[in-house]
Order: sequence, then structure tokens, then C-alpha cells
Amino acid sequence: MLGAVVPFFLLAGSWCMETLYEDWQQAIQIDRVIHEEKTLEQDLLIFENSRFGRVLALDGVIQTTEADEFIYHEMMVHVPLLSHDSAKSILIIGGGDGGILREVVRHKIVERIVLVEIDASVIHLSKHYLPTLSNGAFEDPRVEIVIGDGCQYVKESSERFDIILCDSTDPTGPGAVLFTEEFYGDCKRCLSRGGIFVNQNGVPFAQREELQMTYERRLPHFANVGYYLAPIPSYVGGFMAFGYASDDAISPCTLETLKKRLEGVSKEMRYYNPEIHLAAFALPEYVRKVIKTR
Repeated sequence: MLGAVVPFFLLAGSWCMETLYEDWQQAIQIDRVIHEEKTLEQDLLIFENSRFGRVLALDGVIQTTEADEFIYHEMMVHVPLLSHDSAKSILIIGGGDGGILREVVRHKIVERIVLVEIDASVIHLSKHYLPTLSNGAFEDPRVEIVIGDGCQYVKESSERFDIILCDSTDPTGPGAVLFTEEFYGDCKRCLSRGGIFVNQNGVPFAQREELQMTYERRLPHFANVGYYLAPIPSYVGGFMAFGYASDDAISPCTLETLKKRLEGVSKEMRYYNPEIHLAAFALPEYVRKVIKTR
């Protein structure tokens, strides 16, 4: 048995009621509970749904689903890695389900990957119950797993990385420290010259304060700060925003350059392509008005 079952999620009959917003709820039908546990860090639920497949929720918030996870993971990984001209060392903060890692190991040029996850149970349970997310990536010889606080890791590490990917929960609970100005500064120090930092920044339509907050907190540390978007059905509220920060220009690549670099990535994409890469940086007006420009 992988953990004690405790009733911490709000279940209305056979429905999981997401608790991210006080005035707006998303309900996903639970066809079968796979696993339910209160870990050392958070409340965890894995269940099956006929449309989304297996679903992982933490502290009442949907984190990933088998059906649409490829959009989030492909866009979070391939946009920064293919924007960089030689991304060989990668730091992943969070991402214990293994989806980000699965996409990173597809890049043949990458030599070293460090994944820092605060909750070992997320890795263990995801490998057991959601194996398609990591698809064996944890066994790649280039990967080092660190169980610990990502915020503390970048504060103390002497290593330098070409790309830092912060696959965190929302800025509440254990994930709150990963949205502070101090954390962004520590990440900047851990980047090599020309390095890129990317993190998830929620859904701008419903979380505009988060978008503005993270933008302003990254500005003191990076010459260029921006966002790109992708639609992920299980993240209710419209486009998901990915924060992008670097001292180099934001995704300066041409279509031809991206197509050439994509040749160094194994297997076919399900969502990402070079055209989507470039178009994702075109922000709708309601998003552009939330952030300030330099």
C-alpha cells in the first residue's frame, strides 16, 4: 500500500470539485478513484475520468491529466530549449510527475538534467499510477533527482544551467516561495550566459494579479521579461501563460532556425511546432494590458 487514504477532497457525489477559486468551480467526474493520500507536503488525489483519462490533483487543484498534458509539457520545454542555441544543462524545479522531464530527455544535445522535487511521493506515485507521463525518463542516465526545496537549491547551488524550468503549483502552500523576487534572483544567478528561465504563470483571465506580480518581480533581475500562451483544456479559464525571462531577446529565432533545431529532438510532437512557437508570443490585448512594458 502506497499511503493511507484520507477524505480531504470536496466530492459531490462522483465529482471532484476544484477549489482554486472561491467564486468559480470546475467539476470533473470521478469514474474511479485510483489513489488518495495526504503526503508530507500536500493532499494528493489520482482518479480516472472518461474524457481526460487519469487525473492528478494536489490540494484540490487539477495539476495534469493524461489527455491534455502533452500541450503543457511540450510548450513549457521545447519553446525555451529550442530558443537557446545550445541548451546542454537543464534544471527542473518541481515537475515530479515526470512530464517535463520526458520532454527534456528528447533533446539529444542535452548533457545534464537536475530535477528538484520537494515531495518524493509525487514522483513515486506518478511513476506507479501515471507512467505515461514520464515514459521512462527518470531512468535516463543524464538525470539527477534531488528531493528537496527548489528555492533552497538555487540559493545554495554553485552550478550554472542553460535553462531553468519551474513547474510549480499555484502561488499558495508549498509553491508560494517559487513566485518571490528573491527566488527569481537566485534563478538568475544559477543561469549561464544567455540562459532562459521559464515558469507556469496560471490563467491570465482568472489570475491576472499573478501575471502582474510575477512580471514585476522578475524585472529587476532580467533584461527581457515576457509571456507566451497555450490553451490547455483542463486548466479552466482560457489560455495558460508561461513566464519567459532572459538577458537575451525573447525567442529571437526565425522559423527556419527552429525547424533546423527541431531535427535534434527525438520522436514526433503532438502539439508543438515552429509556427506555434512563434505565434505563442503574440498576446491578446487583455493580457498585454495586465503587464507593463519597459
